Amino acid sequence: MRVLSIQSSVAYGHVGNSAAAFPLQRLGHEVWPVLTVHFSNHTGYGAWRGPLLDPADVAEVIAGIEDRGVLGTADAVLSGYQGDPAVGGVVLDAVAKVKELNPGALYCCDPVMGDVGRGMFVRPGIPEFMRDTVVPAADVVTPNHFELDFLAGTTTRTLDEVLAAVDVVRAKGPRHVLVTSVLHDEVPEGHLEVVAVSDEGAWAVTTPLLPITPNGCGDVTAALYLAHLHETGSPAEALSRTTGTVFAVLEATLASGHREIRLVDAQDAIAAPPTTFAARRLR
Repeated sequence: MRVLSIQSSVAYGHVGNSAAAFPLQRLGHEVWPVLTVHFSNHTGYGAWRGPLLDPADVAEVIAGIEDRGVLGTADAVLSGYQGDPAVGGVVLDAVAKVKELNPGALYCCDPVMGDVGRGMFVRPGIPEFMRDTVVPAADVVTPNHFELDFLAGTTTRTLDEVLAAVDVVRAKGPRHVLVTSVLHDEVPEGHLEVVAVSDEGAWAVTTPLLPITPNGCGDVTAALYLAHLHETGSPAEALSRTTGTVFAVLEATLASGHREIRLVDAQDAIAAPPTTFAARRLR
């Protein structure tokens, strides 16, 4: 698989393309990373250095790939945090070009907007732009539970409500929805769920909730789910493989005592996903 990945980049640590590219490559896929920012480190540290790239410059890089005559060989476009609607416009233009050249290509969007306890952490207007413009153009979306509720315009507390909210989002355009960090009334204490829904059905995996919340896990999750979905064609298998790998990465991170996720340390669990969690069918 060839993936055009349009995301942020950091020199130190693993978020954006710095989190997504390595897992995809370790799985044997070719990645064309296009950077939207190039920072010293992720913004969770409260201080960072480096440039926020002009959307026109981002578009120029993509145009240069097109000049090589290879844009139509891309099997997927992957995007994450979009801090400016202009960058979102560049992403959507790239998706349209790739799909024109290769109608079978997928667009996987991680609609980064906010999280439980933090609320929205993107600029005003970005959530509405994601909901109304970007998500409808995607084939695969990977919101967390908080973001799902915003996209569906509801508050979900039960599993049935979560599935109903996913149906609302899927009706906007995406065929596949992966919801992370799901907490509903039936989730056991000290656990959370990840839910995958497609035309073929709905599945869930329940995992222990580890006492860490490092940056970049959502970026890794979106990349892995895209890769495994493309390879297997099975949302259930992609869900099982993705959660097994991400849990292994989190375990390695917790054991290390480091703040940054230990992608390199856990690379064997990326290349050969552990069969830690079996997906159970919901419908």
